[in-house]
Amino acid sequence: MSLLFFLILTIGGGLLIGFFTQPGEWYVSLAKPWFTPPSGIFAPVWTLLYIMIAFAGWRSFAPDPGPAMIVWTIALALNFSWSPIFFRLNQPVAAFFVIVTLLAMIITFILLTWRQDALSALLFVPYGAWTLFAALLNAAICHLNSPNCEVR
Repeated sequence: MSLLFFLILTIGGGLLIGFFTQPGEWYVSLAKPWFTPPSGIFAPVWTLLYIMIAFAGWRSFAPDPGPAMIVWTIALALNFSWSPIFFRLNQPVAAFFVIVTLLAMIITFILLTWRQDALSALLFVPYGAWTLFAALLNAAICHLNSPNCEVR
């Protein structure tokens, strides 16, 4: 598969998910931690990350898609599912479990690719760092909005 396919899949998918799951009144009304970035930060960061994710996926697909490609695909599916769960279904607790699983897949991808393709592994390091930050943000929102970590 071509790099263009992976770029369209990741950037296009991310843009579509972002368009259809823009934060609404529910999110605006939530208490947020002091380290919440300005909303204008998310689109440029995710665009850059999606380019890196696409490049790593393309490199992992050729010449022989194996376990790393399976993990890459699962990670992308989890990535794309987080926003609808958090912003559309208003389920930050469920979204937290999704993002923790995503972080595990990112780490697994890095470990699987490190020896054969260190560049792909390194491309996932910023993705892992941002996902860890997002998981902390998700957890803080849960904590700030309910003693039971259930926001409805």
